[in-house]
Formats: sequence, C-alpha cells, structure tokens
Amino acid sequence: MTDYQSTDYQSKSWWLESLPETILPNPPLTGAHKADVVVVGGGYTGLSVGYHLRELNPGIDVRVIESDVCGYGASGRNGGFSMTLFGLTKGITQFRFNDEKARAAHTYMESAVDYLHEVITQNRIDCDYERSGYLLVGTSPAQVKRVEHDFKIIERWGSAGIERWDRARLAEEFHTDFYKLGWFEPRCGIIQPAKLARGMKGLAEARGVTIYENSPVTHFSKNGSSGYTVKTEKGEVQSEYLVFATNAYSILFPQLKSLQRPIFTYIVMSEPLSDARMESIGWQCRAGVEDARDLIHYYRLTKDNRIVMGGGDVAFTYGNDLTIDLNNRIFAHLEGHVTEVFPQLKGIRFTHRWGGPVSVTVDMAPVIGYLGEDKKTIFSLGCIGHGVSLTTYNGRTIAEMIAGQRSSRTEMFFVGRKTIPWPPDPITYGAAHAIRGFMRLEDRLYYK
Repeated sequence: MTDYQSTDYQSKSWWLESLPETILPNPPLTGAHKADVVVVGGGYTGLSVGYHLRELNPGIDVRVIESDVCGYGASGRNGGFSMTLFGLTKGITQFRFNDEKARAAHTYMESAVDYLHEVITQNRIDCDYERSGYLLVGTSPAQVKRVEHDFKIIERWGSAGIERWDRARLAEEFHTDFYKLGWFEPRCGIIQPAKLARGMKGLAEARGVTIYENSPVTHFSKNGSSGYTVKTEKGEVQSEYLVFATNAYSILFPQLKSLQRPIFTYIVMSEPLSDARMESIGWQCRAGVEDARDLIHYYRLTKDNRIVMGGGDVAFTYGNDLTIDLNNRIFAHLEGHVTEVFPQLKGIRFTHRWGGPVSVTVDMAPVIGYLGEDKKTIFSLGCIGHGVSLTTYNGRTIAEMIAGQRSSRTEMFFVGRKTIPWPPDPITYGAAHAIRGFMRLEDRLYYK
C-alpha cells in the first residue's frame, strides 16, 4: 500500500480539497505498543467506535490506525446524505429477510439519522449540516410503481414522518416536470462529508482516542488467547479487541475480501449557481434527492449552491485494485442528467469530478460480524452507498458490543449474521458486469 503525501488527499474530492485548513497528518505508528482495542480505519465507523468506547469507559485505551488521513476514503468522498435507507429498497430488505426484520432495520436507520443529528448539533461539528430532508422521486411509470410499493410497506408498518408529494407539490418545490411522485422524509439531511469526518476525528481525540495516520496495516495475527497483534511498516500494537472499520477497503485483507466487494460510484459538481439560476430551478426545500432507477441518481446542493450529481452507473474492481476513481463516460452522463432534470441550466459549467468505492455484500445488506469464535474481532461492512448515518450509529453499536452492554442496537438481526461470500474474482467480475448490463437495459427501457 502507498504511503501518501500529506496533500494527496485533496485530489480525491471537492469535499477534501475545500476543507478550511490543510490537513497535517498525525504521526504514523512507530515502535511497539499495547492497547485494549485497536480499530483499523479512520472513517466514520472507526472514529465513532473510538469516540463511543471512551464515552462508555473513559479508562479504555483505544488506538485508531488509518492508512492515509482520516476521511480519505468513502467518508470524504460520498454524496453527504444522512438518510434512513438500509441496503437498497425496503422491498428488497423485506424480500431478503422478512417483514419484521425489514421494519426493525427501518427503525434502526431512523434512530441512526436522529442520532447523527444529535452528535453534530450537541458537539457543534462544523460540517455544513442542513436538516433539509430526503426526497425519493419517481420519474417514470415504473419508478412510480416502485415508490408506491415502499409507501404500502410503510403504511402497513404504521410508520410516521413520511410525506407523499404528488406532481403538484413537487412542482411547487422544483421547477421541472421531471418528477411524477415523491417520498419525503423531513428528519433526513445533508452534510459536507469530509468536514464531518475531520470533526469526528477531533471529537474522538478530545475523548482520549489515539489516532495514527499514514499507517497502512501490513499484517494482523491472533496471539493465542492473549489477543491480537496489528503491524504496520514502522510499528505494531497488541490488543484484546480488534475492529475492522474498513468497509470497501476490506478487500485488502484476505480474511475479509470475500465478504464484500468494492463498487465505484461517481460524482460531478457544478459551479456555484447564481441567484437567477437558483430561482429558475426552485429547490427551496434544499432536500437531497434520489430517483428510483436500478442505477440511481443522487443529488443535492452545497452550502454555496453548487449541484452535486452522483450515481447513474457504477464500475467494478478486479483483484485488489482501488484506483478507478475516474470514469469519463459516467461523468459525461451525470453532467447531462443535470440538464435533463433542469433544462433551464443548459450551459452550466462543471468544476469537479471524482469517484470512490462503496462496500457491497452479496445480499445487498449491511452486516456487523465476527472473525473467529471468541467474538473479539469485529467488522462492519456493506453500507451499499448509504453509510453516513449508518456507520456512525454502527460505531456506537460496536462500542456497546465490546463494552458488554446489551441494547436494542446490539440485538439487531444483522449483528453477527452470517453472510454469503462472493465467489473468486473472475466469477464475481463477470457476474457483476452481467448484472449491471441487465440493470442498464432495464433503466433504459422502463426506469428512465
């Protein structure tokens, strides 16, 4: 793995590039150390684990080991949606697990969104947070049918706080005839993801968590019954508990590789919109928007009124390759989709393009699991591109597991569940392309 220079992170997204201060990485891990808990990965999951462990037990020694700088991975490149999606649609979760578990997952995610709101507001994390809501839109008859299906599930569960927006209501908010039906959740919000990651780092360090940056893990091993040893190029730490908060980057560890695969999603960003352009499109609610295609589009506004447009298609890695951050074909599609939704923005200039990996399990659902029978090596995988609130909340769940505290979180069905492994690379790569081809065709025929 590469030992990145301190400014290389800035090329990975506008979120990272536009941070108010240049990141000065923490010193790397050097020498030999002992701790109670080692967390591999300094994104939302890992930082949340450290923060919550120290909240539960101020005397516990927690070390977070990050290969680059905290927020370098998906935590600094995502779309910045705090939302209640667990995996993909509620219908898929219901089909895969059952109605009771799908409802429990939705409740967990509602709590995750509310909890992230609490963490940000109570700790005054400066991350351009807006509780502006989330809007799922149907833009074709087939998409409308898909949204209606989820409405029926929610109505049967008796869940509150979700609004149905018809075409007239949508037209009030957005000056476009592109939307046919909307699902609006006011509790959700948008954030500047890299600012949140760096704010979470500061929060964890203020609680006494030790964080090493520029420290790629080269090896880990179990020391009989005495715990684990985690090694980097220049140092090592022994601990009783080991947490892998690596999500898509878990592909770099043979013991975790088959449990998930990274899939790359891509984003483009426009120049700031003038007041006249903002008036021309409406969007006064400032909600984050997703459509109901197979290969979804997701988009939102930034604090300075740039449009961030992501999704539309994905790309797959082969082996351990995590370098496919750029895809000009998908970037061009996304730029075109902005003016497809808002024709009045024709001629708008796009200033930034980037991509990043999403952790995907075979059954398209998250998992908090164990490596080994002693249940002292814990991993969190499968955010499926909806991980901002999920990973922060999962960090709290994992901290409770280590602290031996039972809660509604630790009793969730996806904690400790067995996952179906992905097949070897050649089979997975071929199958993934076949599935994507079908999804692209279905989107073109039905969901466009």
